[in-house]
Amino acid sequence: MTQTVLHRRRRTSTRALFAAGLVASLALATGCAKSEDDDSGSDKASSSAGSDNAGQEVASPGTGETCDIATFGGKKLDLKNATVGFSQSEKEANPFRIAETASLKAEASKRGIKLLTANAQSQFSKQISDVQDLIAKGADLLVIAPLNSDGWEPVLRAAGAKHIPIVTVDRKINATACKDYVSFIGSDFVEQGKRAADRMIEATGGKGTVAILLGAAGNNVTTERTKGFEDQLKAKAPGLKVVFKQTGEFAREKGQQVTEQLIQSKPDITGIYAENDEMGLGAVNALKGAGKKAGAVKIVTVDGTRNAVQGIVDGWISGVIESNPRFGPLAFQTLDSFTKGDKVGQDIVIKDSAYTEDNAKTDLDKAF
Repeated sequence: MTQTVLHRRRRTSTRALFAAGLVASLALATGCAKSEDDDSGSDKASSSAGSDNAGQEVASPGTGETCDIATFGGKKLDLKNATVGFSQSEKEANPFRIAETASLKAEASKRGIKLLTANAQSQFSKQISDVQDLIAKGADLLVIAPLNSDGWEPVLRAAGAKHIPIVTVDRKINATACKDYVSFIGSDFVEQGKRAADRMIEATGGKGTVAILLGAAGNNVTTERTKGFEDQLKAKAPGLKVVFKQTGEFAREKGQQVTEQLIQSKPDITGIYAENDEMGLGAVNALKGAGKKAGAVKIVTVDGTRNAVQGIVDGWISGVIESNPRFGPLAFQTLDSFTKGDKVGQDIVIKDSAYTEDNAKTDLDKAF
């Protein structure tokens, strides 16, 4: 995936997006506290699922290992007659999760597919029981947004016994592709960390001290976004030192609390790398509360929420690396191709754009 900041993304119609997903698949062949069941058309999914110009694109079709239903086990089926279960990991106070769920619901509704949904409310034990419940209720296929990467053995056993294909989105599970699950669809998180570091280097001039607001522990997103950022600083800006790391748990309130502590212990901090927008916005609140001026501390975040991009326009945030949550079209295209017997990628990496002061105002409508 290129490290060049993508200032504009071509406007793509919904029909073109499906065609792109199909081309990518064929190219791969060549190289609240309870579970909520609902019909995918029952809420206003389309309004939050993103505009036509905001759909995901595959970064490198035709490369990497593939999977097909004959290798995985199971039988071909017509996706239109199937029931798909979607397990959301976190409370939908985070715009990323809102947009992600809305995108899955909107696509299921568009295709006329029955979609059962469950929300784990940020409790991993509940997510395991949620997915087991989706299986018990007749899900033929599963799309899972994992809270954690480990601990999925009970689900994998239950799904494996019925040969239920699983696609994970936005986070990986530590299991064997094309045996325990079919595909992972998501970003290159190490690359996101590197691009965030590049933006931080540009904003700070490559000198000073940086704090990292870590994401939640126990998943590959946090580990890889941290690695990419730290490795890139060491390679390109040894004068920019990481002097503080603490988890903000991907939450705005926690990000604010941690930043308040940071300001007390290291009042001259040069920059803050927040591993998602919500923590970055919490950092902005803390800096405002401490009487800091916009831009006094350089903040770089990852996601691409509307509030964070507005933060660039307002001068509080120096850059946002996109992590596109609109998984619906690509996830269902992958399931459709797989259930027809075609090969699909085991790792389907998507392209991510970025926002800086150069494009934040004009591209604000692309944010979620």
